[in-house]
Amino acid sequence: MTIADILFRGGPIMWPLFLCSLVVLTVILERIFFWLGLERRRNRPLLDEVLSLAEGCDWEGIREKTAGCGDHVIRLLIVGILHRDYDMGRAMEAEADLAVQRMQRFMPVLDTMITVAPLLGILGTVVGIIDSFSMLGAAAIADPQQVTAGIAQALITTATGLTISIVALIPYNYFNTRINLAIHVMEKYATSLEVVFNKGRQGEGCQR
Repeated sequence: MTIADILFRGGPIMWPLFLCSLVVLTVILERIFFWLGLERRRNRPLLDEVLSLAEGCDWEGIREKTAGCGDHVIRLLIVGILHRDYDMGRAMEAEADLAVQRMQRFMPVLDTMITVAPLLGILGTVVGIIDSFSMLGAAAIADPQQVTAGIAQALITTATGLTISIVALIPYNYFNTRINLAIHVMEKYATSLEVVFNKGRQGEGCQR
């Protein structure tokens, strides 16, 4: 059975389900490329070096080392360093919020598809069953096989809706796990920067 056969046999509700599947596929691919790009730009050795330089209050060294760096955690630390004369913690918190917003982009869409697809599938099945029993009443039970065939076809929408939801749920949970891990990492390094900055300033007479 081809995709075209499934679309036509499942009835009119299959077309919204088909659109849902396209939306799910598009969002999943976009998020995969986003996270691959984010991981490719990570520079973990430089992170430790930035913290070490911050402890010695070597701001010029940090500027030179991080020039052109695309690591979102390093950008977070740079924002904190730039606002060290005011409120380093709040500046980093605001930058972290922006980073999390980028990570959560399109996640509500994926969440909506996980909920809507099975409901559309059930709606399609209910409509199909109603049509089948209408046909049964019109035919005066002349050919019950037509009714059972109609119900079987109506169940295609439920199966399709559940399939879309299951396929979307796995990457949705994976992306949420990645977001939570990224938040933890940003919090860890932001706290570390504040600790080493205060330590360096108090212990070595660091100039702001």
